[in-house]
Amino acid sequence: MTAHSKELSEASESKRLSLVRLTWPIFLELFLFMLMGTVDTFMLSSVSDDAVSGVGAANQIMSIAILVLEVIGTGASIVVAQYLGSRKKLEAAQVTGNALTLNLAVGLILSVVFIAFGGVMLKLLHVQGDIFEYAHSYMKIVGGGIFLQALINALAATIRTHGFTKETMVVSFLMNLIHVGGNYVLIFGHFGFPALGVEGAAISTVFSRFICFGMFLWLLYRIMEVRVEWRFYVRLSKDYVRKILGIGIPSAFESIVYQSCQLVFTMYATYLGAEAMATRQYANNISMYIYLFSMAIGMGTAIIVGHYVGSRRNQDAYTRVFQSVKWALAATVVIDLIVIAFRTPLMGLFTDNLAIIRMGAQVILLSILLETGRTVNIVIINSLRASGDARFPVYMGLISMVCMSLPLGYFLVFRLHLGLAGVWLAIAADEWTRAVIMYFRWKSRAWERHALVAPTEPEPVPEAAATTG
Repeated sequence: MTAHSKELSEASESKRLSLVRLTWPIFLELFLFMLMGTVDTFMLSSVSDDAVSGVGAANQIMSIAILVLEVIGTGASIVVAQYLGSRKKLEAAQVTGNALTLNLAVGLILSVVFIAFGGVMLKLLHVQGDIFEYAHSYMKIVGGGIFLQALINALAATIRTHGFTKETMVVSFLMNLIHVGGNYVLIFGHFGFPALGVEGAAISTVFSRFICFGMFLWLLYRIMEVRVEWRFYVRLSKDYVRKILGIGIPSAFESIVYQSCQLVFTMYATYLGAEAMATRQYANNISMYIYLFSMAIGMGTAIIVGHYVGSRRNQDAYTRVFQSVKWALAATVVIDLIVIAFRTPLMGLFTDNLAIIRMGAQVILLSILLETGRTVNIVIINSLRASGDARFPVYMGLISMVCMSLPLGYFLVFRLHLGLAGVWLAIAADEWTRAVIMYFRWKSRAWERHALVAPTEPEPVPEAAATTG
C-alpha cells in the first residue's frame, strides 16, 4: 500500500468511526429491536394479560441465555476492534471466524436445554396456571431456535466494529418488517392461517431471525477487506480463543448477574400478584425507550475506544468517554421527562386495567432516579470492556447488585410494603452506586494497562479533532 492510499484508507476509517456516524444507526437499530418486543407485547395484549406475562417470563429466562452467547460475540468484537486499530486485519478475520464457530456450538447446546428443561426453569421462577402454559409453549419454539440469535449476535457485533452500523440497521429494519407481518398473520389468523396466539408470535420470531442471519452473513463478506476463509472457522487458535473469552466471560458474567437479579425481582413481582407482574412487563417495555439513546452512545463509544486503544491513542479514548457520558445523560433526562409527562396514556396503550395503569404510572415516575444512573453505567462499562478492563465491572456488580440491591429490594417490597415501587428504588440504588464507582475507575486510567493487542507503531500525538465525535 502506497503512502497516499494508506492516508486515504485512514481518512475513510476515521470518518466511519465518528461517534455521530456510528451512533444514529445503532440508535435506530436498537429502537427497531425494542419495537419488535413492544409489538409482541402490544399484539399479545389483545389475547390476554396472562399471555403477555407468560411471554415476559419466558423472555426473562432466555435473555440470560442470550447474555451467555454474548460471551463470544462481545469478546470477539472488542478483540477485533483492537486488531483493526493496530492495522492487523488478517488477525481480525481469524478472530471473526473462530467466534462464529464457538457461538454456533454454544447456541446449539442452549437450544437443546430450552427444549428439554424449559418447563422446569419456569416452575423455579414460580410461574403457574395459564401464564405457565403460555410461557412454556413460547419458550420451546423461540428457545429451540436460540442458536440463530447466537449467530446474529456475533455477526452484527463484528460488522458494527468495522464501522458499518448503517448496514446493520437496515438489516434490523427488514427483520422487523418480517416479524410484524408474521405476527399479524400467525397471532390473529389472517390469509387462511390459523390463529395461533402466543405460538404464532414465537414462530414469527424464529422465522425473522433465520432471514436476518442470512442477510448478516452475506453482509459480512461484503464489508471486510480481509475476508473470513473457511479454515478460520474450523481451525481454532488458542491465543484468539483466550483473548475472546478473557473479555467475553467477565463481560457476560456481569450481565448475567444483572439479569439474574432482575429474575429475582420478577419473582418478587409474582408474589405481589398477576397485576403486578403484568405492570412490570408493561413498564419495562416503556422504560427501554428511555435508555435507548444511552445504549446507542455506549455501543458507539465502545467501538471508538477499542480502535483507539488498539492504536495507542489513550488520551483520545479518555476524553471521548467523558464527552459521551455528558451527551447520554442529557438525552436520557429529556426523554425521561417526556415519558413521565405521558406515563398514564402510555400505560393505557397496553391495557385498560385501571389498577395496572395506576401502578405502572407510579413506577415510571421513579424512572428519573433509575435511568440517569443506568446511563452512566452503560457508557463507562462498555468503554472499560472495550479497553480490555472487563473484570472490574464484574467485581463491583457482585457487591452492588447481589449484596446490596437484592436485600434492599426485599426490605422495601415485603417489609415496608412499597410493592413494585420498592423494586424500582432498589434497582436505582444499585445503578447509582456502580455509576459513581465506574466514573472514578475511568478517571484513574487503570484501564490503560489492559490492552489486548501489541501496537505495531508508537503512540501518535492525540488529535483534538478526533475527540469531537
